[in-house]
This record gives sequence, structure tokens and C-alpha cells, in this order.
Amino acid sequence: MKKFVDREVELQFLESQFSQNGPALVVIYGRRRVGKTALIKQFIKNKKAIYFLATEEVESQNINNFKSLVAKFFNNSLLEKIQNITWEEIFEFITANIESEKIIIVIDEFQYLCKVNPSFASILQKIWDERLKEKNVFLILCGSLINMMEQQVLNYSSPLYGRRTGQIKLKPLKFKYLKEFFPQATEDELIWLYAILGGVPKYLEVFNYKGDIFESIRENILNKQSFLYEEPLFLLEREIQDIGTYFSLIKSISMGNHKLHQIAQNLSVHQTRLTKYINTLIDLDMLRREIPVTEEYPEKSKKGLYFINDNFLNFWFKFVYPFKEQLELDNVEFVLENIKRKIVTEHISYVYEDVCREYALELSNRSELPLKVSKIGRWWDKNDEIDIVGIDQTSGSILYGECKYTNAKVDIDLFYSLKQKVSKVNLKNKTKEYYIIFSKSGFTERFLNFANEMKNLILINFPKRS
Repeated sequence: MKKFVDREVELQFLESQFSQNGPALVVIYGRRRVGKTALIKQFIKNKKAIYFLATEEVESQNINNFKSLVAKFFNNSLLEKIQNITWEEIFEFITANIESEKIIIVIDEFQYLCKVNPSFASILQKIWDERLKEKNVFLILCGSLINMMEQQVLNYSSPLYGRRTGQIKLKPLKFKYLKEFFPQATEDELIWLYAILGGVPKYLEVFNYKGDIFESIRENILNKQSFLYEEPLFLLEREIQDIGTYFSLIKSISMGNHKLHQIAQNLSVHQTRLTKYINTLIDLDMLRREIPVTEEYPEKSKKGLYFINDNFLNFWFKFVYPFKEQLELDNVEFVLENIKRKIVTEHISYVYEDVCREYALELSNRSELPLKVSKIGRWWDKNDEIDIVGIDQTSGSILYGECKYTNAKVDIDLFYSLKQKVSKVNLKNKTKEYYIIFSKSGFTERFLNFANEMKNLILINFPKRS
């Protein structure tokens, strides 16, 4: 079942662009399956709009398809009959027939038009400059191939550079919206589902969850006929060439190699050979580079670590891809048993930290913390790591935290361990320090009593047991 969830900020932005007098040109882009088309269709409901989905067919076929849509929109049978028409002529017809009410023109999968005709961006630039920019029209260009969208529309070298009035890079949904897809799931089950699927709406829609997480993994991911079984393969094939190198790189990171030299050593290649591949995967939102949140100049930091920027991709490369031979031989039980043994320690516990950071930021935004966190992340050095460091850049106050996804109650020793690590954090102009501890299984009586006496310590039992 398709659901439209969240995207309030993006819809408000599109509405603000639509309500302004005169023309608007907005670019919507992001990775595949993230919900770009769903956002557009939600926005254009009950508005005068021409929605055109480009294909990888020859340009003449795309022109004919667009012409038919325009003819139907204006109820003009003569336009429908015209042969060998050009893009310019169709837009000339549109501008000649626009009345006072603003109309929306959507070109979805815009990158396909640029693939079949590399000069299409120049053609559209001319159309915009000579026809559309003086009209009451809202043009939306939407695409999935992030590199191509940036080159053809957003970059300085693009013919369309400087024409756009705004852009949206659509991201996956946050954890807090998963309840919309799985209303019967408990908070703990939602953490598992988020760890396995991430926040990509398409994955959440197709995952048939009936209350047993491992049976659902078997049915929806390990089943050779399921949509998700080879999804990462299809995803990467559409975006890049030399897929083998990229697969090896992502697999290496999924195995716990997060430093550049570790990845290079694991793949037996020189570090310099990896830079191009890593940058491409970062551009595609499949990898991210993390640095300690306290770094003053992040772009110059040598402490960068690389992580898979999608929970489903991470899960798939850890637990599915290395066992494809077993799955092809229908040895599903072997693969499932491996998942059961390792998923908590090697996957869920790390995603739990991400969810807790998101939760801490949300508490801050709701003014439920004693500081206003404007920057949040992790901190680490050669020996230690702190799960949560939130910085109030206005007051200089700092929030330090730990996240424990274990079956044992957390005791006071964790707080003293955290304090010891905090003493090694070098932060300029810091004022007050606050502490936050997240625990799946709650806290000992001793720790709860201690926290009651401490004004700068917050204990959160998350997820709460129902």
C-alpha cells in the first residue's frame, strides 16, 4: 500500500514558490526510491498541471508523448495531429495558451532527456529565456541520477545555471515516521525495521511485516523473487559503471573497514585509486564521510571515517551479498541463522545510536533539553568514542551521551566512564556540560537515585517497554 508520509517542509517550500507572482523553476533530485515523484504528485493535486514522465526511448518518442499530454491538457486535437514537432514549438503553443492562472509543468526523470540528447539542457535554457520566464508558469525538473542532475542543472557550467528559483535534494524519511508504515509495531520492532530498511519509502511499502522480524526478512529480502533481493544491484547498475569495484568497496565498509587505509588494505589497492569511487558513492548518497563533531575545520580533518549511508544497503551488504551463493542454492536457513546470531551486535546496536541522536535533537527542538542543540554527532580519538556530542553554538553548552542497546540495565559505572572520555575532548569556549544516557533495558535503582541528585544528567529508557 502506497502511503504519503511527512515531507511537510518540502511541500511548504513548493507552495511558497507556487504562490509567488511570476515564473518559478525548481529542481527536485535525490537517489532512486526516495519519494520524489510521490512528493510532486501530492503537490500538484487539485492544481492545473502537466506531468510528463520522460523515458529512455529516442527523443522523437519523448517529444510525441509530451505533445500528447499538452494537447490533452489544452483540449486541442489539432496539436495532437501535428507531426515532426520540436520541443520549442510545443512550448510556444503552451505559452500562447497560458491564461492568468498559474500552470505547473513537471518533467520527471529529466536526466533521460539529457542522456538521449546531450544538448537538451541548452534547448530548455533557450525555451526558458525566450518563452517561459515572462509567463505565469512553474517548471519542475525532477531526476534520480544525482551526478547528471547536478551537471545538467545545478553546476556553474550547466546551461540552466542561474535560472532555478530553488532546489530540493530529497532525503530518506527519519525514524520517527516509520510508525506510519507499521502502525502495529512496537517501538523496539520499529528500531529493527529501521535498521533493516532505513527510511526509503519504497522499501517500507514493499516490506510485508506480520510481527515476526526474521520471517519477514526471509519473505521480503532472502526470497529470490522478492523486490529487495537484488535491489542494491539494480540501484547501482542504473547509476554507475564498473559495478564490481563499487560492490567490493561497499562490502569492505560493511565489514567494519571505515578508514581509507583499512579499505585500501582490505581490497589490496592503493588509497589514491579509491578516491574517485568513494566520491562518486558520496555524491550518490550511498556513502557518507563522518568526522568528529568537534572538528573546527571538517573539510580539512584527517579523522574522516566512511560509512554506508543507507540502512538497507548496509544490512544487505553485511548479511545478504556475502551469502548470495547459499541463497541461490536455496540454503536460506543458513543465511537466516547467521543474521540471527549477528544482527544485534553488528548492526542494530549501531543504528540504535543513530536513532538516539535523532531523538536527542528532537528533544532539543521541542525545548525538552536544558540546551539548544544546533550541531550533533559523534566524537572519537585513537582510543575512545562518545556516541552523542551535541553542541549549543549560541551558549557554548555541550551535551555528551551514550547509547546502550543491551538486555542488562545500565549502572552508574557508564556515567563515570563517559566523564573520563569527556575529559579528553578538546572544545574551545565551552560553558556548561550536560549528560544524556539512552538505554534499551532501563537503569539500575542506584543509577536512577544518583540521577535524581544530578541536575545535569538525563536518563532515557528508549524504547519504552509497552
